[in-house]
Amino acid sequence: MDSLITAAARALAAGDPLCALNWVALREDAPALALRGIAMAQLGELDRARVLVRRAARAFGPKEAVARAKCIVAETEIALASRDLSWPAAPLDAARVTLEQHGDRLNAAHARYLEIRRLLLIGHLDEAEFTLAEFDPDLFPPALRTAHELVVAGIAIRRLHAKTALAALARAQQVAHRAAIPALTAEVENVSRTLNAPAARLLANGKERMLRLEDVEALQTSNAFLVDACSHAVRDEHNAVSLAKRPVLFVLVRALGEAWPADVPRDTLIAVAFRAKFIDESHRARLRVEIGRLRKALRALAKITATRRGFSLLPHDKRLVMVLKRPVDERYGAVLALLADGQSWSSSSLALALGASQRTVQRALDTLAANGKVQSLGHGRARRWMTPPIPGFTTALLLPTPLPGD
Repeated sequence: MDSLITAAARALAAGDPLCALNWVALREDAPALALRGIAMAQLGELDRARVLVRRAARAFGPKEAVARAKCIVAETEIALASRDLSWPAAPLDAARVTLEQHGDRLNAAHARYLEIRRLLLIGHLDEAEFTLAEFDPDLFPPALRTAHELVVAGIAIRRLHAKTALAALARAQQVAHRAAIPALTAEVENVSRTLNAPAARLLANGKERMLRLEDVEALQTSNAFLVDACSHAVRDEHNAVSLAKRPVLFVLVRALGEAWPADVPRDTLIAVAFRAKFIDESHRARLRVEIGRLRKALRALAKITATRRGFSLLPHDKRLVMVLKRPVDERYGAVLALLADGQSWSSSSLALALGASQRTVQRALDTLAANGKVQSLGHGRARRWMTPPIPGFTTALLLPTPLPGD
């Protein structure tokens, strides 16, 4: 490797892409193309970066398998930064195997971390956590150790484990300082600000207050009767009932919980549960059926009692009823939560991350765009969607949670 390539590589490792470009900007050989692509990626020119890295992979000869594998890893990282989650896993896995066979443990580990970050983005937390457990971060340099701790923090945030997330971020700050890469330090600080922002709203005794993630975690194990609108569940310290697959029942129990200790009129329950504008006897009959199902689902936690004008919620042992709400009431909150990272997403990647059909996601995006909450860039298959971050709120509780049994 010549001196210019070495100088450019050292500049990129130090997080100085402009200096790297000064060394290789006019060169068209394979190593220079690869370094230019990485530099453009660090500068945020992701489309141009992807083209350059692909050109570099094609330019390397058949005996340069390690260099081609590194290009595949770099292209995958650029795709991940572009929020293109539909890339096939097989080329990255093959590149990782090639790197391991040639003794390049560092880049092989980096490839595996890219797989884990993709799993985290699409909500496969168990698989991401299982793969992450294979690593000993102490064996890696500061930059990769920082990436490891950020993944640990990301999984903990999605699982509402605030203490674990805080500990991981503290370790990430320490090793990021040693890495001395400004972009990496900024990423750690951004996650720390998110973790310290209000994460949910709690309604109790007719009063509402904001909670941070650590408060939400503590609430999950409290002795209160909790109607959790973030995970669509009802729980106390002994029992938990998921209503994520029974949305009508959850709407009913949420309405009862928000009105507690008062009752809720039948017509009000019909309006919120069935979205009926004109109420007739068929709606009242359906309400009786759904209330019967709700009583059966919550029999270990509470009673649903009929009153003269409607129904009321009566927890066992006369517990205090609390309702945990998402930080922002928005029909398409999950879409906004993904877009709030400031990156541009394709509708196909959003659909993959949300576990929804692309048509459903596109309808949500069109509605949000009409309301001025998101904006699109490009046209056709190159179209991307983005939005500024939701100011002052943790978005983890807006993201969809895995359903029981999934």
